[in-house]
Amino acid sequence: MIIARCPETCLLIADDDEAFREAVVEVVEPYFETIAVPSAELAIQVIETQFVALALFDLNMETLSGLDAIRWMREHRFSLPCILMSADVTDEIERQAQRLETFSVLRKPVPRHQLLDTIHCALEL
Repeated sequence: MIIARCPETCLLIADDDEAFREAVVEVVEPYFETIAVPSAELAIQVIETQFVALALFDLNMETLSGLDAIRWMREHRFSLPCILMSADVTDEIERQAQRLETFSVLRKPVPRHQLLDTIHCALEL
């Protein structure tokens, strides 16, 4: 699949693993603007103050999890599509994500093509 660059489309990437966060930025930045942060708390601050078309969250972060951030967004009526990423995906995590209307749960490490395809599909909602 070929994706044209969409500079007006900003993706938020929240992951406390700096190497993984930078790898995701490297994969998506040829196609989208990005804001990358190391915590769910900073992600929430971004969502409150800037337009973001899609949010990608790591599941396990220090204080708030990616699921906590998505739950906060839904409670505060932010309906932007979210992708949850984790090496520790379980059926229960997938059920919780589904209840929060998370677009997708991806298992780390996420293949480049799967990440880009999932982002593309999420933005077509």
